[in-house]
Amino acid sequence: MIQSVWPYLAVMLLCAGIFPALEQRYGWRAFNVLPPIVLTYLLVTALAVAGLWQVGGEIRAAQSMLTARLIPALLFLLMINCDLRAIFALGPRVLAVFACTSVSLFCAFLLTFLIFRSALPGNLWQPLAALSGSWVGGTANMIAVKQAIGMPDSLLAMSLLTDALCYSMWVVVLFSVARLAPAFNRWTCARSSAEIAFAEARTTAPTRPDCVLVWLGLALLVAAGSAWLAAKLPTTPMISATTWTILLATAAGLGVAHTPLARYPGANAISGALLIAVVAVLASQSNFEGIARAPLYLLCGVLIISIQALLLALCARLFHFDLYLCGISSLAHIGGIATTPILAATYARGLVPVGILLALLGYVIGTGYGLVVASLMSALAIH
Repeated sequence: MIQSVWPYLAVMLLCAGIFPALEQRYGWRAFNVLPPIVLTYLLVTALAVAGLWQVGGEIRAAQSMLTARLIPALLFLLMINCDLRAIFALGPRVLAVFACTSVSLFCAFLLTFLIFRSALPGNLWQPLAALSGSWVGGTANMIAVKQAIGMPDSLLAMSLLTDALCYSMWVVVLFSVARLAPAFNRWTCARSSAEIAFAEARTTAPTRPDCVLVWLGLALLVAAGSAWLAAKLPTTPMISATTWTILLATAAGLGVAHTPLARYPGANAISGALLIAVVAVLASQSNFEGIARAPLYLLCGVLIISIQALLLALCARLFHFDLYLCGISSLAHIGGIATTPILAATYARGLVPVGILLALLGYVIGTGYGLVVASLMSALAIH
């Protein structure tokens, strides 16, 4: 049994790296259903349940310190590639599709919660709130919302599994509906976005060893500074010092994104590695308690996506959006930056930058969005 910090950290890093390495080397189809980040979570949770390490004293202190510092650092790094000027340059039509998708998801989450409220007593609404952060931004936003609302680690598996399985289903649907675009566009009286030219998205150079040190040092410094400043700000039942730390780190990343430093390579690659490492640390504190409720959350996820799709289709009819933009915007929310450019490329190569920039915009608002959903669910849960 592991009882000291360094062997524990070694196991966390190995678990965080093994599945991405296998995906990169072999590309097994299983990764299309359960991404490496979910498999990492399940593996580390299984090791924790098996008692590979003793959670107490030195290891417990390390877990607390790592989650408190690495999550703000991660959010800072994720914001570096978010060029708001490029996003707003896309024009009102594209941003309107994004806004309608966000509102549709917001309504879908609240309606689904109201339908299943009696089956989600106590704090069992929290996985849905955390999921809302991910389905606008990404897994990092999910974890940020989870930390901000004080969701138990044991419930994180519900959010991750629902995210992975429902997202996989939705990707298949969005790839399949491309052939329906002409009929959909006639119904909405919309011009196909494939005919519109967009600017290229920002590209990055390969990551060098010096980039790793610079970005990690800066990210950890921002995390420490955000925590120091957050301790001096007023708090409420929904806005804790942890929430302030997360929001300040996000704002710092957005600020740096509009400086020459943003052209320094490596932030994206480092944030990807840091994200899966943070998930491993969180999983090491959890167990499979409550896993029997997974089918309920999966049902909630399917209903949320279905309501979102229906409302977005109605918005498309009202505002004359075409199918390609609706599909890209929906996947930019639910899928994030990993698959949205691929979907956009299958629709029309000129739409790839749109997919990238909309997914990045989701990262910007995902945490705040999830906190708003959490506050409303918390209020509704007690009535």
